[in-house]
Amino acid sequence: MTGTLLLLDLAGWVALLLWGIHMIRTGVQRAYGADLQRVLATSLGHPLKALLAGLGVTMLLQSSTATGLMATSFAAGGLVELVPALAVMLGANVGTALIVKALSFDVAKAAPILVLVGAVAFRRASGPKGRALGRIAIGLGLVLLALIQLVATLEPYSATPGLHALLGAVASDPVIATLLAAILAWAAHSSVAVVLLVAAFAQQGIVSAETALALVLGANLGSSLNPLLASREVAGRRVALGNLVVRLGGCAVALPLLPWLTHGLAAVAGGGRALVADFHVLFNLTLAAFGLPLLLPLAQLVRRLLPDPAASPTEPPLHLDEGLAETPSIALGLAARHALRMADRLEVMLADAVRLLSADAGQQERIRLAEHDIDARGTEVQRFLARLDPEALSEAEQRRLAALLSFTVQIGHAADVLSRNVVAQIGRRRKQGVRSVQRQDGDLSAMIERLSANLRTAASLLVTEDEVLARRLADEKHGFRSLEEKRIASHVAHLRDEPGLDASAQAVDLDLVRDIKRINDHLVASAAYPILRTRGELLDSRLRAAEDYASSG
Repeated sequence: MTGTLLLLDLAGWVALLLWGIHMIRTGVQRAYGADLQRVLATSLGHPLKALLAGLGVTMLLQSSTATGLMATSFAAGGLVELVPALAVMLGANVGTALIVKALSFDVAKAAPILVLVGAVAFRRASGPKGRALGRIAIGLGLVLLALIQLVATLEPYSATPGLHALLGAVASDPVIATLLAAILAWAAHSSVAVVLLVAAFAQQGIVSAETALALVLGANLGSSLNPLLASREVAGRRVALGNLVVRLGGCAVALPLLPWLTHGLAAVAGGGRALVADFHVLFNLTLAAFGLPLLLPLAQLVRRLLPDPAASPTEPPLHLDEGLAETPSIALGLAARHALRMADRLEVMLADAVRLLSADAGQQERIRLAEHDIDARGTEVQRFLARLDPEALSEAEQRRLAALLSFTVQIGHAADVLSRNVVAQIGRRRKQGVRSVQRQDGDLSAMIERLSANLRTAASLLVTEDEVLARRLADEKHGFRSLEEKRIASHVAHLRDEPGLDASAQAVDLDLVRDIKRINDHLVASAAYPILRTRGELLDSRLRAAEDYASSG
């Protein structure tokens, strides 16, 4: 029973350690997430600058995994070349080692003070940034508290024969120790937590110095697996694979040298936590120093291992794994890319509708299939966004999520109207033989092409959130209403001038114009309205003024 209680205690304190790291990371992302991504993106022009940016961002986020996911997402989006992205990973590895070194000092007394200051700041802060800073302070305090309790929990058991026998099986083979720590770091999504746990073991003498260093190597190896498994596109996987290759090479060189490395470091740093932290820093600094000049051949190697895929008509599916859930800004960016692909498909549908006005009915099947594709992708994006934790999102990210949901829903409605109504009206129009087809076809084609221009504006607004452009798109609603009114007036004039005209046949064009206007309404609602509502320029109801007037009378 004693062993079971020990494992439960350790699991509880490790969980607290992971939660503290999570709070620090989410707090930094809420306070400075966009700024960190901007710094990282603008520092990718030179490998050395990219390495330093990766180091700094990792020390703030307390996670090389989060930085690695940013780098892989930039590479997957074509925003950065492979070599500087690999340099970011080298810097992230050094940054996470420096975090462990900072936490290895005796700063335990600061834990309750940090929790107290953070709780007061979180409750009293007036703005989201102040609450995020309070969250960071609480998380740091919890990390230190978990480390204190880990050491206190292990101390009474340090001489227990059963625990020594259990760890002795691991210590008998450095390769097994390395693999075990790699699995733990991969499962925890944090090499920091695993290395700190190893440092606590080493401080209490539960594991030998050589075994502790082997476990550190494994923690470095395991944390490099998360970005590789999280990235779904070849460009992003290349970055993660390059980082894994570097760490594999480092582990392969360091494992046979562990006896000499242990002896040399023990003479300089002593033992316990200092030995573990110093080896962690030395290992990653060495990888950075040797890896930086070799990034070009490394990039060539991973390109051979992961060649560009053959062109495929199908798009890669949208996945939300734990790595993306931990970095909501990246998840929102990925969802935005898929939302823009929906807009691209709708633009192709509009072009097919123009052809359908003057060509045979062969475009109907293309439009129908495209509508099914848009509907399926929209559902996929909406489910993806629904799985994001609202508590992990800043206010800006919550607005971004709402805007993406609105965009995908409205684009789906627009595609549905086009596929079901517009195509059907064009078919009825052909069967009934509407008169003056050439002139009317030209008018209708011009309206659909105007829809395409508005669709491109809506897609641009999803990226830029430009207020002036949003107002311009919103004004298009009035423009299409005017076109509808002119067409109605023209229809009535024809009936007056030619009493014998088939009114039902001519009314098909009115239905068609009405449906085109409905599509435009969805486009306006997809992108312009969320921006104008955020700026306070969109009334909740246009009837409010009339209601106030009626009540005053």
